[in-house]
Amino acid sequence: MATWFITGASRGFGALIARDALAAGHNVVAAVRDTEAARAAQPESDRLLITRLDVTDIDQARAAAAEAVDTFGGIDVLVNNAGRGVLGAVEEVSDVDARSVFDTNVFGLLNVTRAVLPSMRERRAGHIINMSSVGGFAGSAGWGVYCGTKFAVEGISEALAAEVAPLGIQVTIVEPGYFRTDFLDGSSLHWAEAIIGEYATTAGQMRDHSAAVNHEQPGDPEAAARIIVALGGQPDVPLRLPLGTDCVDRIESKLKSVAAELERTRAQSLSTDFAR
Repeated sequence: MATWFITGASRGFGALIARDALAAGHNVVAAVRDTEAARAAQPESDRLLITRLDVTDIDQARAAAAEAVDTFGGIDVLVNNAGRGVLGAVEEVSDVDARSVFDTNVFGLLNVTRAVLPSMRERRAGHIINMSSVGGFAGSAGWGVYCGTKFAVEGISEALAAEVAPLGIQVTIVEPGYFRTDFLDGSSLHWAEAIIGEYATTAGQMRDHSAAVNHEQPGDPEAAARIIVALGGQPDVPLRLPLGTDCVDRIESKLKSVAAELERTRAQSLSTDFAR
């Protein structure tokens, strides 16, 4: 039995991961802004602790982590799942909206990670699962600011993995493609208010596409949750876990593009060192 600390566990991936972790016999700390929604989403269990947490509040993060440790003796798996999106061309997204998404997706993740790591370091064990996106590996028109947050999550996670590995702590970046959750609903996704006509064929098309595929996405979130729960706390976990055929295709396409560009610029790149 392990103890899972899951942010944003009242709906979407977070709720499904929490439910499956409970079904697998684990303790679950559902750290959420809406405690009533979390209670409605989860079965009653003496292995479930629902605690209020706005990840942008460092004091709440510390209090939630302390409550988890006091209740279950420690935290074995941290799932940084809480997040939000913003859709619009980079120029269309306001400063307020951009900062709000970064506050949740990046600084919120940092708040919770810093709150949980001391107990993991003390026990020399733990697994941190950071929910990224295919947009954390490859950018797309209309998703620039959101992708910026997930690129940040990936960079932070790569460095964190190197830092905590000697302490017995593992890190996994989960990269879902399009999954049939409520992410494209107004509850999770904010649409930029400004619409600039010159972006109609890029960000504008993405707005139309996102509305059309909402709740028709190819990915099965229940299948993804089962994979994540099966992976949590296991030895020798991967640094990256892409999920969905669309994600795998996008990653493979970008890797080919990067390799081609590297070959194209190789001579210039290698010419910039001091002569030996």
